[in-house]
Amino acid sequence: MDLKSKLSDYTEAEFIDFVNEIKFGSNDEATEDKLIFHFKKIVGHPAGSDLIFYPENKDENTAEEIVEILKSWHTANGLPGFKN
Repeated sequence: MDLKSKLSDYTEAEFIDFVNEIKFGSNDEATEDKLIFHFKKIVGHPAGSDLIFYPENKDENTAEEIVEILKSWHTANGLPGFKN
């Protein structure tokens, strides 16, 4: 998986694939740690990887729902979102 330097370098579809790789990929521990660290680094959201592993609402735990949460949070905070 090609890791990009910032969230705005990802399309929504690419980021959904990235989140699904974290959630469902059969990666070794080192790769999994690298992906999680990268997620936390680029999302800027205060919940970080808790969005994936410990969501506030257990029903909002798909990659698509995580992307929607990030979009809303970035918009509310005047931060750039996903590329078009």
